Amino acid sequence: MQKKLKVVAATLVLLSLSACGLFSEKIDETKGWSATKLYSEASEELEGQHYERAIQLYEKLESSYPFGTYAQQAQMQIAYAYYKSQDQAQALAAVERFIKLHPNHANVDYMYYLRGLINFNDQIGFLNFIYEQDATERDPKATREAYAAFKQLVDKFPNSKYTPDSLDRMRYLINAMASYEVHVARYYYRRGAYLAAANRAMGIMNDYRDSPAIEEALFIMIRSYDKLGMTELRDDTMRVFKLNYPSSKFLDEGKKAERHWWKLWN
Repeated sequence: MQKKLKVVAATLVLLSLSACGLFSEKIDETKGWSATKLYSEASEELEGQHYERAIQLYEKLESSYPFGTYAQQAQMQIAYAYYKSQDQAQALAAVERFIKLHPNHANVDYMYYLRGLINFNDQIGFLNFIYEQDATERDPKATREAYAAFKQLVDKFPNSKYTPDSLDRMRYLINAMASYEVHVARYYYRRGAYLAAANRAMGIMNDYRDSPAIEEALFIMIRSYDKLGMTELRDDTMRVFKLNYPSSKFLDEGKKAERHWWKLWN
């Protein structure tokens, strides 16, 4: 009798646990929702900056209606939602997936543009970024990747509505990369590595011809050649410098120039 009671008790416990599991099982509120309903709700969540929930709903839409009219748009919105939530890796993965699946989509140019934005990390607005952040503090690898992404858009879709803004960003990124190289050349000069400084500055001349950083790059070359005793190269570079920048701040007279140089480089 005691053995039977134990069996009954164990059975009741199992039934109780099973019942608890059934009642605690999460109900899928989206079950039976139409594609239109899913897309509308997801877009509302996205607009409200509830990115995780928006992504869940877009993914539900894509899996439930993979061949519907909203599926491709949902894929694009997933990439955008990841971008806005600052999940760079997931955002880039979503962009690449869309481009691979839909290379001829009418709005694929936007995905190329978004790829550039993700790398650019445009979280505070383009104009604020230009005027407030020191370009030399940016990761040069990320800068190069952002430039390459925008360039691909411009090359593939020259008439895209996103091309003018991409060109503006490319110009900024070129200046950022050139400024970073000047920063490095200045670093070498301060530490007495004059040949390295001159070579780095020469690289700026070759790679970033239209950048404002060329002015300081030339001046670094002049100072480096002077330190190295390469007077002919120094004088040739000085002639080029004066021809192109006759009113340069680096050519101030006497001690003013030295003070400017000292403050800038120390």
